[in-house]
Amino acid sequence: MPRRWVAAVACLLALVALACEEGGSASPRPSRESSQPGLPTTMAALGDSITTGFGSCLVLTSCQRNSWSTGDGIRVESHYRRLLDANPGIRGRANNHAVPGARAEALAGQAEAAVRDKADYVTVLIGANDACRDDIDTMTPVPTFRTQVDRGLRALRKGRPKARVLVVSIPDLYRLWEVGHTESRATRVWRAGICPSLLANPTSTAPADRARRATFRQRIEDYNAELKAACRAYGSRCRHDGGAAHRVRFTLDEVNALDWFHPNVAGQNRLADVSFSSAGWRL
Repeated sequence: MPRRWVAAVACLLALVALACEEGGSASPRPSRESSQPGLPTTMAALGDSITTGFGSCLVLTSCQRNSWSTGDGIRVESHYRRLLDANPGIRGRANNHAVPGARAEALAGQAEAAVRDKADYVTVLIGANDACRDDIDTMTPVPTFRTQVDRGLRALRKGRPKARVLVVSIPDLYRLWEVGHTESRATRVWRAGICPSLLANPTSTAPADRARRATFRQRIEDYNAELKAACRAYGSRCRHDGGAAHRVRFTLDEVNALDWFHPNVAGQNRLADVSFSSAGWRL
């Protein structure tokens, strides 16, 4: 190889770091780790089985990679993944403290975990299990629910006063009965004990069963009103979704075909879509 070719190749290889001929220098490569100012570097999710992605991986167990909030899998455009696109600094710093079966009384403990994480952004979705009890009489009373939610939010405000909090409304579980009570595969599973206060005797039109479902529906609306009021009382660092999650007119195609109750991947995506804008992040 001619000597001048060797010199030219050596110069090209050095362009990324060294000056080459006549004092020229390579332009610095834009860093892929640059972050948009003002976005969170750590987030946490609080709540119940919906937020753990329960039943979204074809088995009846939690599947956090599909969580609408902190999921890092490729099938759900979670809040975390949307933030990651604009803020690489949050990579690997999304913590999911939600627990299947959790009720509002568990919120304070989960909030303390988010404080230990030093979370800048916290999502809250709680209340389905306070209503989904063995019967109407054992549902969490509305004043008790509010007290427990306030306790959890107070822990966040005390421990992470500058963190942004998003409180998401409880989805319309009555809608699940509406779209599923004529589907034999769903009603067969529900009879095994899925949310009895709503879904017991799913095909019955007896006055007592209709009244029970109406009471359940009202309880969810009451809880949602308290969630909105609790967020307002928290202050400017708390955002409420304005009822967006509760207004979703979901179909059976958005719940898993194992318990016909929890969101599948499509349902998790839908929940992420309708709730993310309420957080107010500018991406």
